[in-house]
Amino acid sequence: MKDWLKNLLKSEKGEAIIGNMAYFYLKFVGLTTRWQVSGVKETYELLDKYGSMIVIGWHGRTLETPYFWNKSRTLNALVSPHRDGRLIVNILKKFGIGNISGSSNKNSSEAALELMRNLQQNNSIAIIPDGPRGPGMKLTMSPLFYAQKSGKPIIGITYSIANSKVIEKSWDRMLVPLPFQRGMYSITEPFFIPAEADSEELEKYRLQIETTLNELTWKLDREMGIPYIPQGTVAKKSRKQMLAEQNQTKGK
Repeated sequence: MKDWLKNLLKSEKGEAIIGNMAYFYLKFVGLTTRWQVSGVKETYELLDKYGSMIVIGWHGRTLETPYFWNKSRTLNALVSPHRDGRLIVNILKKFGIGNISGSSNKNSSEAALELMRNLQQNNSIAIIPDGPRGPGMKLTMSPLFYAQKSGKPIIGITYSIANSKVIEKSWDRMLVPLPFQRGMYSITEPFFIPAEADSEELEKYRLQIETTLNELTWKLDREMGIPYIPQGTVAKKSRKQMLAEQNQTKGK
């Protein structure tokens, strides 16, 4: 019985079941939360003007991020091709969000071309810039690259919900919300990256966006009574990764 259940959960059918259950839970949380929302109306006005945008948010705040996205506006998210990514794809589909398969480790060039193509076709893209393994709440250069090349704005989304469970053992300190709570959902001002910006200027923009999104996240957490979550958390190496590194060291 145990093996049967394990095999089911690993199958495409099992992933679909888990994805559906997760979606209905997150939708229920969103519907029952007493939201205080800021920046959503302005974001859609910005979208009307520029056609598409680069949406970013921290890995630990992904669960309710899609809740306020208007399904009539195309948004495709960069998602890992691995099992966890396939589960996320099932959830995103329910929220009306598409996916582009890729990660920082695999299919990066193909994914980069597809992301840029989407922006040029006025389809917005979503990137989790501290995934898939951290450091948490640290912005990579990836969103700035697409913004600089496309001329499209970057916007950051974050939220906090009172009495949420913070998963301390997860590298991203995932915030798991409960229904029937107070919540705050905010979107940052847009950031534009000049086409002529050099590496030094890009770093200034990167730090500005990272700081803005972090300060907003921490502000919402304080309002909702969520404990302070620091930057820089990383995923622990798996046993397989540690063994591979040991073998490489021995071979030198």
